[in-house]
Amino acid sequence: MKRYLSESTLLDFRAKNIQELISKHNWNQLDNFNKIKQIYNFIRDDINFGFNASDNISASKILKDGYGQCNTKTILAMALLRGVDIPCRIHGFTLDKRVQLELLGIIYKIAPTEIIHTWTEVYYEKQWYKLEGLILDKNYLTSIQQKYNNCQGSFYGWGIATKDFQNPQISWNVNHTFIQKEGIIDDLGIFDTPDDFFNKYSQKIGWYKNFLYKHVGRHYINRNVQRIRNEL
Repeated sequence: MKRYLSESTLLDFRAKNIQELISKHNWNQLDNFNKIKQIYNFIRDDINFGFNASDNISASKILKDGYGQCNTKTILAMALLRGVDIPCRIHGFTLDKRVQLELLGIIYKIAPTEIIHTWTEVYYEKQWYKLEGLILDKNYLTSIQQKYNNCQGSFYGWGIATKDFQNPQISWNVNHTFIQKEGIIDDLGIFDTPDDFFNKYSQKIGWYKNFLYKHVGRHYINRNVQRIRNEL
């Protein structure tokens, strides 16, 4: 299990703000079940759904931002879990960009057809559990559910891809959790650290589109997300 507990450039769990957070919540004093559950809930709801400047930024920077999407929430979740001695790893995929159609809006056409997507896998009682359901904070998800309150069953869009829109499995109680799984296209494999994964895979948009995304596009998306959240 040592390789699933190690620190890395992105998993900088010894950073001051991460250690202060762990200490503030007394996560190190809990049993393993509650360590996972409380960190999971913190990542899901206290770190709002939003788009950072890049996928491969350090956990301490993501925590400072206070928001994240699938890839950055995965990094922060892994850092916090390893910071309290819970083994975890990263699983990578490509995701159909149509899952984010309404969020991307005017920049949808320049986005790659398949978007890099990851989730955390945590080791608990001799089994690996997939934790994808922490991507969307409950306030944002509830706003979308209310906006489309006549929809039952499958839903695809607004950062959601699930077969059970009104009751997606986003709570962890020794189970897998998902919110975008139905949009997955390709499996890119399992890696020990996000550093290893992002050294091999990155969003295929080129330097110019990446510049536009970092300085213009993500702010447009984040305004869309906040507008929906404020409708609650």
